[in-house]
Amino acid sequence: MKDSDLDYMRSKAGEKLNLSTKLAYGAGDLGPAITANISVFFLLVFFTNVAGIPAGMAGSILMIGKIWDAINDPFVGYLTDKTKSKRWGRRLPWLLYGAIPFGIFFFLQWIVPRFGSGESNTWGLFWYYVAIGICSQVFYTVVNLPYTAMTPELTQDYDERTGLNSYRFAFSIGGSIFSLILARIIFGAVPDRQMQYVVLAAICGVISVASLYWCVFGTRKRVLAFEAKRIQTEEESAFSIKEQLTAVFTNIPFLYVIGIYLFSWLAVQITASIIPYFVVECMGLKESDVPTVMIGVQGTALLMLFVWSALSKRVGKKIVYFSGMTLWILAAAGLYFLQPGQIGLMYVLAVMAGFGVSTAYLVPWSMIPDVIELDELQTGQRREGIFYGFMVLLQKFGLAFGLFVVGLSLEASGFKAVSAGSGALPVQPESALHAIRIAVGPLPLVSLILGLVLTYFYPITREMHAEILLKLKQRQEAKEN
Repeated sequence: MKDSDLDYMRSKAGEKLNLSTKLAYGAGDLGPAITANISVFFLLVFFTNVAGIPAGMAGSILMIGKIWDAINDPFVGYLTDKTKSKRWGRRLPWLLYGAIPFGIFFFLQWIVPRFGSGESNTWGLFWYYVAIGICSQVFYTVVNLPYTAMTPELTQDYDERTGLNSYRFAFSIGGSIFSLILARIIFGAVPDRQMQYVVLAAICGVISVASLYWCVFGTRKRVLAFEAKRIQTEEESAFSIKEQLTAVFTNIPFLYVIGIYLFSWLAVQITASIIPYFVVECMGLKESDVPTVMIGVQGTALLMLFVWSALSKRVGKKIVYFSGMTLWILAAAGLYFLQPGQIGLMYVLAVMAGFGVSTAYLVPWSMIPDVIELDELQTGQRREGIFYGFMVLLQKFGLAFGLFVVGLSLEASGFKAVSAGSGALPVQPESALHAIRIAVGPLPLVSLILGLVLTYFYPITREMHAEILLKLKQRQEAKEN
């Protein structure tokens, strides 16, 4: 690349983001969000109520896949930091080549093959879903982790990052809502329970692949502009991966962010995985009513994203997070005491929870770029991949742990899975109903409170971030002179 080209692209990197770039960036989270949303809300139910796998075994399948994948996340992040491509930059090649396998393995999770009968079929299904789940989550990391690491490469503006994340999570939550509406339509139109999930997975898989390609081609110019600026100023790293990991975990604000995110996401995952059981078993509604309740949560979260983003510019990220989480805590407490017939109140509580869910999406992810710049100030290196790798790792550990706890507690409480070949849902004992109530109320409530405590002590303010950027700018100007 010529010096004149580098100078031109560097100047482009400092401009404000245009709408088309913001939309393309947001679209990159559409596919992972749709597939993750369908998996979180329905995969555990699919295993127990369609494939006929016991709840404890089903929870173990999900935990194994997530933990295996989570261990690899920081290393994928490290590799994306080291990727070199003049045509696509560091992150986009991973999205470009990983999109199609990502869609295929997601679809294969919703097939129910036969491995004989009785216990042999159950164990055959167990190992099939473990293998497919591992592959599916590996390709989820391949496309999603480099995508999340793009945020600080698109803009360095403190408030513009929050706005950019609003676009990202608008697509994310919008995609989640779309997938739930689609599920509602398919569940009502397709009578066979197994075929419902096959059709849903096929449509969501195609949309996911297409949205990733939109992101790749729509953000390419901006990404390459940042790359030109970075390449001209970067210093060769003498750090080994062990030394980089040590530096990451001595970054105190980062430890706060991963704690906030872990507790927030754990609450999201536990609530999402138990809601289908709560709506059907505790509230006495039909399976086709489940997506409607979820839309109440996700729809509110989508509408509040831009409200919270605007408020954060006025009052700061901490106050926004506290406001949303307080409403969610009240909703979680109310759900525990909710009784059959109180359908209207259930939807009110779902809307209240949506206020908090939107801040769980928005605030931790808008904090992480600030942490990365503090690390750059301290070390002289930009290492987005390894920081985002640990963020995604913790997201998956939270998901794995939440699903495992839910599955194990359901089985321990006497929850009855669907018998092989049976279309009717069994009547659940009172102990299982109580376990469902614990999982929808007290469990996420405790996690949310712990997240609030960490948020209160989070050290990076708007003023501190401005000082970090000033020092980075002064360092850059000193190098150029």
